[in-house]
Amino acid sequence: MVATFMCATLALAASEESVDQRTRQALALDVHRAQGRAEFREHCARCHGGGATGDAMRAVPALAGQRFAYLVRQLIDFAGEQRESATMHAVLRSPGLRSPQTWVDIAGYLNRAPVSFAVERGGGRQVSLGGAIFREQCASCHQSEAQGDREGFVPSLRHQHHGYLVTQLHRIGHGDRHTVDENLARFLRSFDEAEIDAVADYLSRLEGRGTRVESMRADGTVVD
Repeated sequence: MVATFMCATLALAASEESVDQRTRQALALDVHRAQGRAEFREHCARCHGGGATGDAMRAVPALAGQRFAYLVRQLIDFAGEQRESATMHAVLRSPGLRSPQTWVDIAGYLNRAPVSFAVERGGGRQVSLGGAIFREQCASCHQSEAQGDREGFVPSLRHQHHGYLVTQLHRIGHGDRHTVDENLARFLRSFDEAEIDAVADYLSRLEGRGTRVESMRADGTVVD
């Protein structure tokens, strides 16, 4: 049993190292936003909407305005099946979506896409509780406005559909994102249903992008 545990731990570490390496390599590529827009519309808009506004009824996330590095990392995670989603795995097996250059281009387009659409909100009964939980338990990583960290690998949680946030809080707690720290998963499993709903409702009401942390890349493009 000890040997099995050690093998599993080593395999996980190797997988995470591979994802980290692929992420660094991808982030070194130039961004072509016009190409990213075309690729998104061809491969992604059917689910995420033409303006990357998501689909609240199907718990499909809004992607417009999301952090650039985070988007690149998630596409790599999906491509390597480090994040569970049969739909995304199938999409990323398409010949046009296997290239890191395509992932970077799509992420660059989405990062600057307009955030001017309505999102699904919760019932509004426990927004103050959700805000208190977020500020006490989550803001140290996601920052006070839920805009994500300075480096861009921690996602913005603002302006996101309530149902999608609820779904993801459950899924992260149950290990559907293999690269998520186990302490975070354990922490989220400690939430009861009312607390999850309250946090998601609070976040869904944070409109727009919030305070941006912009940087200029080597290719001259500006990303957040």
